Amino acid sequence: MYPNTRLAAVLIAGSGLGWPLLAQSELLEDSHASLELRNFYFNRDFRQSGARDKAEEWAQGFLLRMESGYTEGTIGVGADAIGLLGVKLDSGDGTAGTGLLPADQTGGSQDEYSKLGLTAKLKASNSVLKVGALHFKSPIVSANDSRLLPQLFRGALLNVQEIDDLTLQGGRLDRIKLNSSSDYQEFSANRIGGQSDTFNFGGGDYRVSPALTASLHYGQLEDIYRQTFAGLVHTLPLGEQLSLRSDLRYAISREDGSFRDLDNKASGALFTLKAGGHGLGAGYQRMSGDDPFPYIAGSDPFLVNFVQIGDFANTGERSWQLRYDYDFAALGVPGLTFMSRYVSGDHVERASGSDGEEWERNTDIAYVIQSGPLKNLGVKWRNATVRSNFANDLDENRLILSYSLALW
Repeated sequence: MYPNTRLAAVLIAGSGLGWPLLAQSELLEDSHASLELRNFYFNRDFRQSGARDKAEEWAQGFLLRMESGYTEGTIGVGADAIGLLGVKLDSGDGTAGTGLLPADQTGGSQDEYSKLGLTAKLKASNSVLKVGALHFKSPIVSANDSRLLPQLFRGALLNVQEIDDLTLQGGRLDRIKLNSSSDYQEFSANRIGGQSDTFNFGGGDYRVSPALTASLHYGQLEDIYRQTFAGLVHTLPLGEQLSLRSDLRYAISREDGSFRDLDNKASGALFTLKAGGHGLGAGYQRMSGDDPFPYIAGSDPFLVNFVQIGDFANTGERSWQLRYDYDFAALGVPGLTFMSRYVSGDHVERASGSDGEEWERNTDIAYVIQSGPLKNLGVKWRNATVRSNFANDLDENRLILSYSLALW
C-alpha cells in the first residue's frame, strides 16, 4: 500500500466514515474516542569497536482509539477501531534502525507508515469476547508499546469475570503486527527461531485476599514451545504509608512439536518497600536448563528483570536488580516521577565456554501536566547504559512528548 493510501485509511477511520452503523444505533451512547499525539526522539550510541556509530531518529505518531458501547439485550454487540500513523521527522544517513520507523529498500527509513485495526466484541453478563485487532497484556503474552506506535495482535480474546475475585482469560492469536510495521506476520520465538501461525493461551488470576493474588497461565506457540506460568503478588502493610510488596514468578518452558528440544525454567522475585513517595526495590532472576527463556519475538516477556533494553534471560543467566522510585506528589508536585535501577547478570553460557556477563542501568524522569490548557501533556526522558562481554555495549536516550485528548 502506498504512503498516501495508508494515510487516507487512517484519516477515514478517524473521521468516523467507517462506523456508519454505529452512528445510527444506541452504541454511541456509551462510546468514547481519544487521540494521542506521540513525539519520539531515539538515540542509541554503540560503544564497542567495529560497530556502527549510532542509531538516531525522530518521528511523530498519531494514535486514534475508538470504542463503542454495547447493544441492549442478553448478548451485547459492539466494535472498536484503532488508527495509527507514524511520520518521519528526521533520520540521517546511516542512523536508521531504531524501531521507530519501518526500513526502506535503501537502508534508511520510510517517510510514513500506518496501521488500521478493527475489533468486533460481544458481551454477556461480565464476560467479553473480542475478535480482530488486539492490544493487551498478560503474564503469558503481552503486546509491546515501547516505540512510536504500539504492537498489535490478531485473533480472539475472551475475558471472564463471573465469579467474585476470579478473572479468567484465554484466546487464540494467529498474527502479530510489530511496532514499526504496517503488516501482520507469523510468530517466531525470541532466541529460539522457528515460524508459527498459532498461539493458544489461557489462565486466570484469583484474589485470595485483598492483599494476595495468585496467577496460573498456560501458553503454546504451536510447534515451537509450551509454557506454564505461576505467580504470587502480596502486599504487606507495615504502617501508615509504609508497605512491602512481594512479586514472585516461575515459568517452565518445553518444546512443542518437533521444531527442536527446549528446556528452560525461569524464576524471579521482586520485593518493593514503599514509604510515602519513596519506593526501594530488590529483585533476583535465574534461568535454569539448557536454553534461554522463550517468548514471542517483539513482544514483552513477563520477567522481573526485563527492563528498557535487556531481558537477562540467556541460557544459565543469573541476575539481580536494585531499583529506586520517587513520586513527587509527596512534595506537592503531582505528575512528576523519577525511577532509577541497576541490573547485573552473569553465568551466561557462551559458545566459547566462558561465562557471559552484562549489566544495564536505567533512569526515567517523567512529568504530566495535571491542569490548565495543557492538561495531559507529558514529557519523559529515558536513559540507559548497557555493557556486556558477549553483546553490544551502548548508551541510549529516548525523549518522548505525548498529549492525550478525549474526543467524546
